[in-house]
Amino acid sequence: MANPIRASARVLTASLVGTSVEFYDFYIYATAAALVFGPLFFPADSPSVQLLASYASLGVAFVARPVGAWAFGHYGDRIGRKSTLVASLMLMGGSTLLIAFLPTYETAGWLAPLLLCILRFGQGFGLGGEWGGAALLAVENAPPGWRGRFGMMPQLGAPVGFIAANGLFLILGLSMTSEQFFAWGWRIPFLLSIVLVGLGLWVRLKLSETPAFARVLEEGPPPAVPLAELLRKHWLVTLGGTFGAVACFAVYYLATAFALGYGTTTLGIDRQLFLSMQLGAICFMAVGIVLAGWFSDLWSSTRVLSWGCVASAVAGVLLAPTLVSGSIPAIFAGLSFALFVMGFVYGPLGDWLPGLFPARVRYTGVSLAFNVAGILGGALTPIAAVWLAEQGGLIWVGLYLAAASLLSLLALIALRKRGPAD
Repeated sequence: MANPIRASARVLTASLVGTSVEFYDFYIYATAAALVFGPLFFPADSPSVQLLASYASLGVAFVARPVGAWAFGHYGDRIGRKSTLVASLMLMGGSTLLIAFLPTYETAGWLAPLLLCILRFGQGFGLGGEWGGAALLAVENAPPGWRGRFGMMPQLGAPVGFIAANGLFLILGLSMTSEQFFAWGWRIPFLLSIVLVGLGLWVRLKLSETPAFARVLEEGPPPAVPLAELLRKHWLVTLGGTFGAVACFAVYYLATAFALGYGTTTLGIDRQLFLSMQLGAICFMAVGIVLAGWFSDLWSSTRVLSWGCVASAVAGVLLAPTLVSGSIPAIFAGLSFALFVMGFVYGPLGDWLPGLFPARVRYTGVSLAFNVAGILGGALTPIAAVWLAEQGGLIWVGLYLAAASLLSLLALIALRKRGPAD
């Protein structure tokens, strides 16, 4: 029998490449928000206030993501996965490209941050339909016994996109002065996104529809309003799936966006050095995702996610002492452990979340649960972490992560007896 991965190489490549492009677009904004958007778009007397306003603009996309999840989920469950994924990629890429041409507050006043937030909303709206569709593209084409390994492919787009985004920022920082980077260099990653979007479209336009969606059409007409059917028949599972995914967002945004801002401002660590540490640490996340995918097929995605939540709570406890130590090796070790753990609360989601919903409303259910979890675990986390660090120190930031991990663990326990929806 042929290797299932080799036989489905095009599907897996499309799943990986598309999410890599989407996460690249998303991460260049997060990195720019931590490094330059504060003084460029949100002038204030205090650097902490600037950083807080910049993180608030980062959170705009998380508000947009559930709206995008509803819109793209509606069409993904009615007209198919392929065309919906192409549309989400084009919206995300267009919004990212336009950010490169934005005026700053100095030249346009209040219009500059308004336009920035509008385009950030467009990014989030597009990403709202991206991950769910990519996960379905993978798992709905997976042969028996391979759902975990196929389902991990969209998640690998996260470290790939992060390495591309932050690697480019690192190269720019090394090749130009701080004044040049602040004046115009930060725009280059947003301009280059058009090349990656073109690559993603080229791969996705060659795909055919998934077998699961084809069966839905054979059995009868698709739901007229997928969201209404989802909330009427599957609201409890949607709620559990949402809380089950909170931990992965909390871990990630504390170890990347918050840690980068805190390390380069409060701790005074050189920006290029901290970016280099994060680039090394993100490789551990990729390893964690791959291992989690394999273990999900050996055991179950629920079991792997549960142990990942326990490890995430431990990462929260270790966060404060590693960061405040001021030791570069200790900080790198803490970041690496947190992102390795992130792989175990993120990698199995591509198998676990689709398994909660029937194919008729699966695109809507997966996208809605994932993106609402992004608000609870991602949008609020950097803002809350900055406030907690100023009020009570980093120990409270670590406890915040432990609480988010416990919330996800309780949701997993509540849903642990549920088998695949189809």
